Amino acid sequence: MVGIVDYKAGNLTSVKRALDYLAVPNAIFADPAALLRCDRIIFPGVGNAASAMETLRRRGLDRALTDAFVRGIPILGICLGAQIILTSSEEGNTECLNLIEGRCRKFVMEDPLMKIPHMGWNEIAIARAHPVLEGVKPNSQVYFVHSYYPLPTDDRMVFATCAYGRVFPCAIGSNNLFATQFHLEKSGPVGLSMLKNFASWDGRPC
Repeated sequence: MVGIVDYKAGNLTSVKRALDYLAVPNAIFADPAALLRCDRIIFPGVGNAASAMETLRRRGLDRALTDAFVRGIPILGICLGAQIILTSSEEGNTECLNLIEGRCRKFVMEDPLMKIPHMGWNEIAIARAHPVLEGVKPNSQVYFVHSYYPLPTDDRMVFATCAYGRVFPCAIGSNNLFATQFHLEKSGPVGLSMLKNFASWDGRPC
C-alpha cells in the first residue's frame, strides 16, 4: 500500500489517479499512525511552504515523515514535497523537515523574458543513477510548475538537473527518500514510469 500524505496541499487527487491508472494500491491519509503502516509513502503537494509546514505540525505528520525516513520506509516527494524535506525554505523563511540538509531557493531571473513561475515542459539531465530513474532516457521532458527550487548542501544528493535561467536540481534524494521538483503525475509516460519504479523500490539508493 502506498500512502499519500494529506496535509491540505493541492494535487493529491491527481497523484492518486496516476497510481490508480498503474493499478498500484494506494490511499490518502491524514492520520500519522495510518501513514506509518504503509509500505511506501508519497509526499506530494502544491502550495506555500509556511502553511504546509504549519499543517504538517498540527496533524503530527512532520513526526510521521521523520519516523518513516528513519525506519527506512521508501518515500517519494513531489513538487512542494521536494522542497520542504530540506532544512529551510526562502518562501516565508520557513524551517522545514530537515530530512536532507539544504535550502529551498527562490528563482531570481536577470532576463525579463524568463517568467516565474517556471511552468510547462522542460528537459532534465540525469546526474546520477537511481532506481526510480531506471529507464528514463537522457533529455526526457517533464512538467514543472514552481517558483522555488531545492538546493541540497551536498551535491551527491542531486540525481537530476534542469536548466531554466540557471541549472537547478530537479531530482534529489538520500537513502530511502527520493524527490522530484517536477510533477510525475503530469509528466506523461516518463512520470508514470517513475511512479511505477517507486512502487517496486525497496528504499535502497543503488
